[in-house]
Amino acid sequence: MSQRTAPTLDDVARAAGVSRATASRVINGVVPVSRPATEAVREAVAMLGYRPNVAARALVTRRVGAVVVLVPETEERIFSDPFFPRAYHGALEAFRHSGFHVLLSMAHPQDGVDPMLAFFLSDHTDGAVVTSHHGQDFARAVATSSRPVVFVGNPGVPGLAYVDVDQVGAAATATRHLVGRGARVIGTVTGPMDMSAGVERLRGFQQELAATGRSGHLIAEGDFTFAGGEAAAYDLLSHHPEIDALFVASDLMAAGTIRAAERLGRRVPDDLLVVGFDDSVVATQSIPTLTTMENRPDVLARTAGEMLLEKLNGREPESPVILRSKLVRRESA
Repeated sequence: MSQRTAPTLDDVARAAGVSRATASRVINGVVPVSRPATEAVREAVAMLGYRPNVAARALVTRRVGAVVVLVPETEERIFSDPFFPRAYHGALEAFRHSGFHVLLSMAHPQDGVDPMLAFFLSDHTDGAVVTSHHGQDFARAVATSSRPVVFVGNPGVPGLAYVDVDQVGAAATATRHLVGRGARVIGTVTGPMDMSAGVERLRGFQQELAATGRSGHLIAEGDFTFAGGEAAAYDLLSHHPEIDALFVASDLMAAGTIRAAERLGRRVPDDLLVVGFDDSVVATQSIPTLTTMENRPDVLARTAGEMLLEKLNGREPESPVILRSKLVRRESA
């Protein structure tokens, strides 16, 4: 019994009633083709079960057909923080009908970011969405590639495309809410100070307190993890028991803050108000549930992916794109 021959590009063109060149353009997405011809080719591809030759396609399009989501964080952080799965889902949505595969690359605790950076700077992908970054060195290194890159969060390097939430404004809103609830002594557990989100949320907190004639010096630096938030809040509350409210720069750290308060005999919200940041699943599962600032990593990463697609198609997207946040009121404040 003879083996069935795999369908060729000529077979697709013949079934679609178009030229071979037109069929190639539709499949490779090199130049626009009329809608009727595009639909005819796609129907022929589906009917025949045609699979393009990846190597040949790369030669024609000068594309690999893959983009990568770079997350310079450890596996432990990525799989324990709801931010990252939501961000990756958003990136997948952006590229769902684009013909690009979406890869994920993360740092290893022992190896750091160097292997991930080397992967991107090689010929394995056509571009990248970066969903976390510490300091400016990584952003500068990524930017040395000729491939397009879009960041989720301000990379702190002029000229690089990014999308972000209004971090300063959101932190100010959270702090204003605590003031409005009658808090007299307000502290904060920040994010890492080598991340723009940590720096800008602290700035918004301090600006809002300064506007009310208060000091914003009651600060403990966290690391966006539950344990880090618990440790930072425990230290801050131990040294400053007069604190009656805390703005905490992530929901995970806010949940850790509630644990720290319990260890010190404090009750949230009875004698300590807490506002988090992210409106993640942690906010609804915490006891008490968290009042928090909305942060949509899925929308941020989807927007970044759409910006990257524009770059891949030869257009320069508007940048930066800054999204608004809103306060989500629950039990903790």
